[in-house]
Amino acid sequence: MSEKTVLELKGITKRFPGVLANDHIDLTLKQGEVHALLGENGAGKSTLMNILYGLYQPTEGEIYVNGQQVAINSPGDSIAAGIGMVHQHFMLIPVFTVAENVMLGEEEVSPGGFLKRREAAQRISELSTRFGLEVDPNALVGDLPVGIQQRVEIIKLLYRDANILIFDEPTAVLTPQEADSLFEIMQLLIDQGKSIIFITHKLREVLDYADRITVLRRGKVVGATTPAEADPSKLAEMMVGRAVDLDVERDPPQVGAKVLEVKDLLVTDEQGQIAVDNITFDLHAGEILGIAGIQGNGQTELVEAITGMTKVDAGKITLLGEAIQNKPPRTITELGSAHIPEDRQRDGVVKDFPIVDNLALQSYYMEPFSNGVVMREDVMRENAIKLVEQFDVRTPSIETSVGSLSGGNQQKVIVAREFSRDIKFLVAAQPTRGIDVGSIEYIHSQIVAKRDDGVAVLLVSTELDEVMQLSDRIAVMFDGRIVANVDARKVTKEQVGLLMAGSSATEVLGEEG
Repeated sequence: MSEKTVLELKGITKRFPGVLANDHIDLTLKQGEVHALLGENGAGKSTLMNILYGLYQPTEGEIYVNGQQVAINSPGDSIAAGIGMVHQHFMLIPVFTVAENVMLGEEEVSPGGFLKRREAAQRISELSTRFGLEVDPNALVGDLPVGIQQRVEIIKLLYRDANILIFDEPTAVLTPQEADSLFEIMQLLIDQGKSIIFITHKLREVLDYADRITVLRRGKVVGATTPAEADPSKLAEMMVGRAVDLDVERDPPQVGAKVLEVKDLLVTDEQGQIAVDNITFDLHAGEILGIAGIQGNGQTELVEAITGMTKVDAGKITLLGEAIQNKPPRTITELGSAHIPEDRQRDGVVKDFPIVDNLALQSYYMEPFSNGVVMREDVMRENAIKLVEQFDVRTPSIETSVGSLSGGNQQKVIVAREFSRDIKFLVAAQPTRGIDVGSIEYIHSQIVAKRDDGVAVLLVSTELDEVMQLSDRIAVMFDGRIVANVDARKVTKEQVGLLMAGSSATEVLGEEG
């Protein structure tokens, strides 16, 4: 990191109707620096970066790039100033190739009127090699794993000669291996003179990879520090404004009757490949069964089969004594199940609907929200006001569209809706993805409270720490199979990690495995 300042924000303020999103924020970025931006959901991080990228214009304040004041009124202005942004939700067209996505908006045409695809592909290959990105320019984006799609987003910025790169929650959708690869790429970018602003909720990532840390709370800068001067507890307290308990306290489970039984389950994916391979397990009232595994080993298809979102090819799923394989989601929901889906935007909310409607999506047609003929809007509003306050959803109004909320606040809406119903079975798939530490603390406590109330909880998470902290039993999935089913109190994180990577239970656990 050099002492040269490549970016300076002075007094950046952004007001929306009823909301002061950014309040006179000052921020600097040095050349060759990873500057982490921390804060709760709704703290103003994404708003600030959207101003820098030209999606919003500041109400007040000034932006300087390499010492020169710049006016950024559009993403085009931002790109012209050498600033690029990798958004949490990628801006890619699935049916286009990598090269076509990268060229979009920067097309070069031959004298005959044809796109210079070959030249673009060659430059993409050169950038890919130079920065360790390893992307095929001729591949269809829709066929690529999430981690490779993210690399395409990075190449788009490099193709446009960006020197300042903004990463917005870059590991929220990545497997641990993909996240490790991303940080290696980020280091290569830094080594070649790029500068990075890194937005994340994951405190360990900040401590491991950032050079400096700035913390926002309620739209203001509340402190700045370095990894050498900080620890997770200090950062969490700066973010939330109070001490945060990062450890989950819970009593031993009081296990009751069997709630869920999965027997010889076989599920194929969209390509016809076996994703869930002859799985058998059960789950009882009053316990949390954690499914541990690297993303892509069948967990998604398992959850979709149990919640009625995908077809079961063979086997049986029994919930509260009733066979539910290939039953519609509403039937399964009405039996007393709740679902926090892995992909909140695709499966958890209707982005164009207001918060008040999203909080009643599962039961709008039943009492108390409906008398069978007419929806009771006053009851829905009372419900929304109560849940927004209880779950600390940061929004100017319950009439605000869910799509305009930050990803973390969208997740809070889903959790509030699912946890507020009378349920017997909870499927929590990546329940804290993209959530700040204060909200993680609250959601974890609520999951444990559901367990203690007698709810059977199926927890699916790629965050091994989360699985270890919350689970009473852990089933490890690898290559579509459950390779071990262990007592969470009698296994180490290292052992579970080895099982997730494909080591046999006998090798890792001994004869009892």
